[in-house]
Amino acid sequence: MLQTISLRDFVIVDQLELDFSSGFTVLTGETGAGKSILLDALSLVLGERADSSQIREGSTRAEISALFQINPEQLSHFSQWLDEQGFPVEDGGQSLLLKRTVESNGRSRAFINGSVATLAQLREAGDQLVDIHGQHAHQLLLKGGAQRELLDRHAGLLPLASEVAQAFKTLNDSRRRLTQAENAGQDIERERERLEWQLEELNALAPQSGEWATIQSEHDRLANGAKLIGGCQEAIEILSDADNSLESTLSKVCGNIGALAAHDPALADISESLESAQIQLDEAIHGLNRYLQKIDLDPARLEQVEERMQALYGAAKKYRSEVDHLPTLLSDTAERLEALTASQNIETLREKVKQEEVAYLKLGKQLSQKRSQAAKELGGLVTDAMQNLSMAGGRLEIALTPLAEGGSFGLEQIEFLVAGHIGSTPRPLAKVASGGELARISLAISVITSKASFTPTLIFDEVDAGIGGAVAETVGKLLNQLGRSHQILCVTHLPQVAAQGNHHLKVSKSQNGDKTISQVQALGRVERVEEVARMLGGATITDTTRRHARELLEQD
Repeated sequence: MLQTISLRDFVIVDQLELDFSSGFTVLTGETGAGKSILLDALSLVLGERADSSQIREGSTRAEISALFQINPEQLSHFSQWLDEQGFPVEDGGQSLLLKRTVESNGRSRAFINGSVATLAQLREAGDQLVDIHGQHAHQLLLKGGAQRELLDRHAGLLPLASEVAQAFKTLNDSRRRLTQAENAGQDIERERERLEWQLEELNALAPQSGEWATIQSEHDRLANGAKLIGGCQEAIEILSDADNSLESTLSKVCGNIGALAAHDPALADISESLESAQIQLDEAIHGLNRYLQKIDLDPARLEQVEERMQALYGAAKKYRSEVDHLPTLLSDTAERLEALTASQNIETLREKVKQEEVAYLKLGKQLSQKRSQAAKELGGLVTDAMQNLSMAGGRLEIALTPLAEGGSFGLEQIEFLVAGHIGSTPRPLAKVASGGELARISLAISVITSKASFTPTLIFDEVDAGIGGAVAETVGKLLNQLGRSHQILCVTHLPQVAAQGNHHLKVSKSQNGDKTISQVQALGRVERVEEVARMLGGATITDTTRRHARELLEQD
């Protein structure tokens, strides 16, 4: 669960460190006080895109960090994941620290347990720690794709749905290749003949990897044979054969300095250096003599090398390639010819399509069966919840309509249908539900699907908008109930919801000179009465609103 979040110079927060507890925590405050700033900061540290406008005015950098306590059932998984990603494991894997910085130039950096991380890694960790239900989540319910994903996610069918999507892609690719092969006709035959001829010529040439560099070096040596021999002979003459050769002169100097070193030890190091130089000179002379004895400058070999160079260069020019790329061209030509030949085997392709159709339909039917079971279960649970949300007699049905041809998402279209009261025919959600009904249905679905979620921290950002009265009290009880198995954070304007929280945080803003600063305060019993009374009665708090607030708080 989320233990601590720390903010520095974020939007209108100069510095804030906030501790969280398990259970149901509500965040309240006047409009514009900055309640959603905390959620924006948390979204940022969980991998959302950053913007320099999020930096507090007058500052150059914003910092957000969040410390999580890892649940025992997630401990092994997270420790393994951190090790695989190369991040340090802190506190035996029981703690995880996520951090994000945003610079004034728009750049941002991410960290996991103090080590630099990518946004993808931050999101991967965050997806397993926190699930955020935004205040506009109900609008997504109007989209068929979102309804399908919600059902699959609730039923744990996302892995199977992914397999179906991959099987459909494989099938589509094979169908496309079959169509191309059937329509290609003479064009593909001409291309196949061209590749056969090119492959035959390249095989005859047989270019080898690294051959061009080797043969260039050999040609340079053979072409400059006379210069190499003459230069080496001249060097030997100067070093050892001449009357005043360097070898004899150095030998004489070595002897003289060696004799002098016997009288003055200060010359000993110089004498050793000269002896070392004499040894190296002797080795160089012997090396030159060995080189002259072994050097092979056969004119016939030079002619062969030049012919090979011309053949390679001619082939490269013909095929518009670099000479040292000819071996790659040979292997690519062979692969393309093989693929083209295989693609022309129409019967093989047709059989492949049939096999992949069977595989896709098998997976698709498995998914359809599991979706059907999950749709009945989820529809029943939401219907039960609707009875306590001022929609008595209403019901939710999840229709699975078979498609003539399947798609990447499966063999059926999924649509949420709602009947607002007894006797009415369920119709598509967008055509029946009012704004308030849609918000209530969305909240019911969010709470119900979250019960099956393994994500330890669930955040609801004003998802109770558009409801009130007894319905709001029911919503608060639902969230309080959910807080027994998850850590719940809820931003709300409803006193009935706020009164159900196990913990209460109040967000406010104040003026500090010419700057606006947002602050968060954990409320005790007395402060909670005042805040709930404010939510009930507005700016003027009376004894009546305080009494009503106490009554609400005593019901939790």
